[in-house]
This record gives sequence, structure tokens and C-alpha cells, in this order.
Amino acid sequence: MKPKTLLLLLILTGNCLIISAQVTDAEKVLRTQEADTITGWKTGGIVGITLAQTSLTNWAAGGQNSISVNGILHLFANYKKGNSVWDNSLDMGFGMLKEGKNGPTRKTNDNFEFMSKYGQKAFKNVYYSGLVSLRTQMAAGYNPPNDSVKISNFFAPAYLMLALGMDYKPSEHLSIFLSPITSRTTFVNDRLLSDAGAFGVDSGKMFREEFGGYLRFIYSKNDFKSEFMKNITFVTKLDLFSNYLDKPQNVDVNWEVLIVMKVNKLISVNLNTNLIYDDNTKIGIDKNNDGIIDSYGPRTQFKEIFGAGLSFKF
Repeated sequence: MKPKTLLLLLILTGNCLIISAQVTDAEKVLRTQEADTITGWKTGGIVGITLAQTSLTNWAAGGQNSISVNGILHLFANYKKGNSVWDNSLDMGFGMLKEGKNGPTRKTNDNFEFMSKYGQKAFKNVYYSGLVSLRTQMAAGYNPPNDSVKISNFFAPAYLMLALGMDYKPSEHLSIFLSPITSRTTFVNDRLLSDAGAFGVDSGKMFREEFGGYLRFIYSKNDFKSEFMKNITFVTKLDLFSNYLDKPQNVDVNWEVLIVMKVNKLISVNLNTNLIYDDNTKIGIDKNNDGIIDSYGPRTQFKEIFGAGLSFKF
């Protein structure tokens, strides 16, 4: 082989090795970055509506015709880049029930909750974080069979939470936020209810301030690997709040669970539960079971909604 040809082959071979090494090193860096962080926005949600109807004609066992409808909305928009994370969620639900042709139309479900949480990485899976959340309802509420006396209304009550603390996020599905510095404001934007001192506000006042500790646990998953679970969306949220200034041992609890089981692209079965205990919410107590309210006090509240209908997940 001629010297010039040999020299040319050596130069070309050397260049190929250098280029190959550079590409390999670049791929390693890119793969490491992708493994360490998921950047950008991740959004999604569920919209669902369930319907139920009962029609009776000459029915010896008795009963009434009825129709009910319930809608749910769960949205999230989460952002992650470098050492910053920003989680946002919106949950809404509303339901109505009508009994008989001329019967009353009553509310069966009504909730609105928005949450936004921003964090800067402290160390592995732990972030310095700030949280703001607002929880209220959208329409007036009454206590059957007396549908003339309001017991709640839009922004009566409403709960505004401002918190600073640490957020433990071992995965995109789980978040445990702990705040020793939390302000909670209860609004009662209804004159009749505020004059009655409802939801813990002083009579005639429109709001009440509390300062305490707060724990928020959220687990959300819709990408189960199991064949049995792959069409199921599961979301659970637990809020615990203790007021340092007034009976800190009486912890307020708000625990919600949402399960959506897809039958096909449109049909789903939904289960939504909500357990609440708030020491400042006084509920009528019938001690003798005689139909007469004897006193008022805090009670454990529980709501469960189960139904089949249309849903869309995105």
C-alpha cells in the first residue's frame, strides 16, 4: 500500500473514533439527565357525569319517581425543571336529585377545591415548599325536610390555606407536605349565617383566622401495570390541621377518595367519598332519637357517591 494511501486511511479512522466517542459521551450525559429529572409540564384530568332514574307505575311497595345527576371534574397541571417543582390541581363536583313530578330539587354534591404548591429542592426527594389552597361550594345548601332554612352558601363557608414547609416527593404519584407555619382563614360570606356564628366565626363576623400546623398527603395514580388495575384511576387526599391557639388536640380532618374504573372508552364506574371532621362546624344532635334536635356539636361527616356513567380521561 502506498504511504499516502495508508496515511489517509489512518486519518479517516482517527476522525471516526473521535466522532464516535463524542456521540457516546453526549448520549451518556443526555440519558443521565433524563433519568435524574423529568422536565416541563405534565397535565391531565378526568371529566365524568353519572345519571340515575327511578320510574314507578302502580307500584304496590310504594316509593317515588326520581332522577339524579352528578358531575365530577379533576384537573392537574404539574411543572418540573431543574430544582423547581410546581403542582396545581382543581377538583369540582356537583349533583342534584329530583323526587316526584312536583317534588323538590335537592343538592346531593357540591364542592370546589383549588390547590397550588411551589417548591425548591432541598435534598433528594425533599423540597422547601409553599402552598395555597381554597375550598368552598358553589350553591346554597339546605337541611331536608326544611328547605327554607339555609345552612350553607357560596363562600359560606370557604377555607383559604397559606402554608410554608417541606414537601417529600419520592415519585410523581406521592406527595407528603408538612407545614409548621400555616394560616387558615374561614370565610362566611352570608349575613344570616355569619350572624348565627356558623362555622366557628364570631356572631356578625365574616371571617375567622387560625394559625397552626398542617399535613397534606396526596397519592394519585392512573398508570397501573397490573392487567386488573390498568383501567383504574385512583386519587386520595388527606388534610390534617391543628390550631395552635385554640384546642390544638382537636385536629380537623378532610379525607377524600376518588376511584374511576373504565369499562370502555366512554363508560365508567365512579366512587367518590369524603370524610370531614371540623371542631368548629356544629351539627344538630338528636340524643333521644325522637326527631327533635337536643343540642349542637361537632360530628364526623361522611359522604359517598357511587354511580355509572360517561367519563373522559386525558
